[in-house]
Amino acid sequence: MSADRLSAGLQGVAPLPGVPKPDPVLVLDGVQRSFGGLKAVDVAHLEFPRRAITALIGPNGAGKTTLFNLLTGFDHADAGAWSFDGRPLRGQRAHQVARAGMVRTFQLTKALARLSVLDNMLLAAPGQRGEHLGGALFGRWRAQEAAHREEAEALLGRFGLAPLRDQFAGTLSGGQRKLLEMARALMAHPRLLMLDEPMAGVNPALRESLLEHIEGIRREGATVVFIEHDMDVVMGSSDWVVVMSQGKVIAEGPPAAVGANPEVIDAYLGRERGQGVER
Repeated sequence: MSADRLSAGLQGVAPLPGVPKPDPVLVLDGVQRSFGGLKAVDVAHLEFPRRAITALIGPNGAGKTTLFNLLTGFDHADAGAWSFDGRPLRGQRAHQVARAGMVRTFQLTKALARLSVLDNMLLAAPGQRGEHLGGALFGRWRAQEAAHREEAEALLGRFGLAPLRDQFAGTLSGGQRKLLEMARALMAHPRLLMLDEPMAGVNPALRESLLEHIEGIRREGATVVFIEHDMDVVMGSSDWVVVMSQGKVIAEGPPAAVGANPEVIDAYLGRERGQGVER
């Protein structure tokens, strides 16, 4: 991890579960979710650092995606609270969370197959005047739609999808859908972008492209939190790592510290202590 990454307000932050951060963008307290007798999420306290790339890791069933679903309004917590930029978000619906600036993608991409790539992008644009009666009746949406179209075209160019703008999204490859999902998320102008396994099922070349885009998003001032199983990606691309096991946060810290943590090695990687992170 480079020195400029450590400058994202993380120098001197102790690698301990639930440790306070100098400038957290998202703060969780006592967040719990159970399914029957299984407690899928049980997070006492967690803070995500602003303008950093945080990897959320853990074995299958650790509660990572369930936590994402709770925070973004796709599921309901049994207990606890969380705030984004000081704004309480528990009980908010998914579209309200997105409008607040916290946007997520999914492990299984959600492109609308029978719409064009460009139309998929335009759907994510915030504050569309045509959705309101006055704007629709008096044509106030026309200039805004032109601006949204220009922005969508620019993002498609940035993600290498401009030649496919008029194709149905259902015709895209799995990797191209990953790119569309990330580009469409940026149309919503997120201040916090949450990516659920963005590298799953993509080839090495596309993986490098996605990582460059993630780094670019951070350089532009946004915060990124991503779920990932590929430890090479985690160790090489994140500023901070949070480790979950059985619904709890068992470790967090810089990648090197987490990779050498015996609890992580035992609970997550299932290896003998002292051998480090398996790549």
